[in-house]
Amino acid sequence: MGQTNFSVLTLQGTALIRLLKYKHTNMLFGTILLITFLLNGCSTYTSVKKTSTKTESQKADKIAFGQIAEEKLTLAETLNNLAATPLLSVQINELLVEASELFLQQQNFSKALWLANKATALVKENHLYTYRLLLVKVKSLQALSHHQAAYKQLLLTRELVSYVNAESLTAPLTLSLEYYLALQAALAVKQQPVKALTAELMAFSLNDDSTAQDIFSLWHKLELLNQWQLAQLIKTDPPFIKGWQQLLSYSHRFGANSEQFSHYLRLWQQRFPTHPASLIVKQLQTTTLSINTIKNIAVLLPLSGTQQSAGLAAQQGILSAYKNDVSKKIHFIDTNNIDWTTLAAQFSESSIDHVIGPLLKSSVASYLTLSEQQITLQVPTLFLNLPSNKKLASYQTVLSMRPEDEAIQAAATLSQQNYHHPIILSYQDRVSKRLATAFSQQWQILTGNEVDIVYFNQGKQMQASLKEALDVNSSQTRIKQLQSRLKNNIKTESRSRRDIDMIYLIGSAAQTRLMKPYIDVNISPFATIVPVFASSRSHSNFDYYNNNSSTNDLQGLTFTQMPWLLASKQQNKNLAQLSHQLWPKRTDSLSRIFAMGYDSYNLLNKAALMQQAPYIRHFGQTGVLKLNEKNILTRSLIWGRYQNDKVMQIAME
Repeated sequence: MGQTNFSVLTLQGTALIRLLKYKHTNMLFGTILLITFLLNGCSTYTSVKKTSTKTESQKADKIAFGQIAEEKLTLAETLNNLAATPLLSVQINELLVEASELFLQQQNFSKALWLANKATALVKENHLYTYRLLLVKVKSLQALSHHQAAYKQLLLTRELVSYVNAESLTAPLTLSLEYYLALQAALAVKQQPVKALTAELMAFSLNDDSTAQDIFSLWHKLELLNQWQLAQLIKTDPPFIKGWQQLLSYSHRFGANSEQFSHYLRLWQQRFPTHPASLIVKQLQTTTLSINTIKNIAVLLPLSGTQQSAGLAAQQGILSAYKNDVSKKIHFIDTNNIDWTTLAAQFSESSIDHVIGPLLKSSVASYLTLSEQQITLQVPTLFLNLPSNKKLASYQTVLSMRPEDEAIQAAATLSQQNYHHPIILSYQDRVSKRLATAFSQQWQILTGNEVDIVYFNQGKQMQASLKEALDVNSSQTRIKQLQSRLKNNIKTESRSRRDIDMIYLIGSAAQTRLMKPYIDVNISPFATIVPVFASSRSHSNFDYYNNNSSTNDLQGLTFTQMPWLLASKQQNKNLAQLSHQLWPKRTDSLSRIFAMGYDSYNLLNKAALMQQAPYIRHFGQTGVLKLNEKNILTRSLIWGRYQNDKVMQIAME
């Protein structure tokens, strides 16, 4: 309503109130008339056509919402001064709820929050009003950057809906579009992309006004998920997930092959003709990816010196993938016996159009510095180690084997398995500490709870650290105190802590073989068995094939591992068998480098395609590889378990 109408409405309202004071017998009728008149007057305002620009219109809306909110609040106060009746109380509560929502629309977040808090106590018997006020609080707190408080209100909102639906069949509550949008925003702030995406998919299903832009936004977030994140999302079973899942599966596996991909996209259309992702499929069918012809590949590895064994393992992996391809020529360059100043000339002479390596971090740094100065070196490059500080150029990617990715995956997966009180037992070396810190940080992000980290060293100190972590020492002290007070000896057993429901063990295979039995012995016989999970370092493929008794002490241990070192669906079994025959005594660390070399050759063209199409994956021997926004190829690992004197792949996600 305009300013004139607003003034008239105020005068008329005042006159009616005065009239009510003198006509007590007609109070109820007058109250209803006043409320109806004012509410109708306020509602007519919103139907006035706007002729101003968008910015001016938004400003006008904010002012109008504020005026209407103040009017409703004033009316509620006025009615509150009249003789109380049940009808009046209902109308007052409605006015307060509406006023708080209008203050929110006006972006007067502090006042909206204040009024919502005040009104909550008054409307507690009305679950729908309580729900609306909770959403006002959530949005106001989010706008004021009180994100943790907002998240708590979202939890209360869900609890309210669950309670009402459990108690009432006649007036159920449902979680609304507004709730899921707010939940998505809250989970994004909490760095929980999978849960945030679940909320966004729920919101999308409830939004009758969703646009093509909303669909493409969903697709962009879905195509960036790691394999283990996607598995977690599928478990939550959000709306439309089967169609999204199938499209992602086809995109991951066949996106790099246009002919195959077109075939599977047509299959998808036949199966999901009405799915929202049909828009995405139409775009994918018209997308053309460019591929560079590769003829001469420079491979930079340490083929002499102290790291020669690592360089040779990578070289053997590359040659296993190369298979004497006559269309390409490989030029191996020893980074431990190289004149870096002449490297550009070597590249020019050999017409190098692609690079694999270097492998060593120091050599990566040298190459990066040199490539900034020499145009000849600015060709597509796949590094086999992460650079320390320098930013990658657009034509440079890295095959990362960093341990933090493994720990993050493990923490994310295990936090979804109903474990609430984990403890980390970690060997006290540099790599183990990195794993422990990454696991702990990810667990806290996802659950809000801290995880105790207990570091141990070799020998007797390892057993002492474990006893302290499980609180066995305190139990033994209590036993000794009790025995000293009794004349006769009593049979006693030490009890471990009852608050630990999962152990994440970080150490070498040899250390794990010592620790695992000790954990089993020191877990109280009166307590539930505490499962032990471990990093890939705890599993030795070398020991498994060369030491028959190595599995005896590891029964029940569950761990992450790359497909190459675990008999699995993704493992290249023929190559694994041949490799074991050729190099039966190869260590686990060198086997990992062999697998990295093998994958690196198969990624020559694929890395460039991944930059153009983020949905493309490489199902390699080091894991399922995905290119992130920093041009780093990160891995999703598989899970294995020692069971019945064997090691087998299991499903965890």
